[in-house]
Amino acid sequence: MIDNADVDFNSAMAAFESKHFGQACQRLGPFAEQGNAEAQHRLAIMYQNGLGVAPNPAMAVKWMTAAAEQGHALAQHGLGFMYLEGECVEKDPAVAVEWFKKAAEQGLAGSQTTLAMMYEEGNGVEKDPEEAKKWYALAGF
Repeated sequence: MIDNADVDFNSAMAAFESKHFGQACQRLGPFAEQGNAEAQHRLAIMYQNGLGVAPNPAMAVKWMTAAAEQGHALAQHGLGFMYLEGECVEKDPAVAVEWFKKAAEQGLAGSQTTLAMMYEEGNGVEKDPEEAKKWYALAGF
């Protein structure tokens, strides 16, 4: 038996993938409200970048944080960049490191590389060449 919720979620994701962001936003909203981390992450991206909706930094942070707190690696990475760049939130490299570390520990190479650079530069953390080397190695460098 096919679950209508699965069909609806798949059509919402298909709308996002085919860049029908207005439709995707409407369809993903209820799933995000129910705690679906993937829906929350996609909504955050749309609010952050004004895709199908007016840009809304507060909603972008709300949904990115909700997904990141559930362990969604891409959302953790995205939230790390928000804090690193001061986009939608107050710039805070130390908080960025925490989020990049969570995503890096799940094997996300982009977060591992960013973390390595932050340790190399002493951005948000004490400069630590050994820690930088460790994260670069994990990222495949």
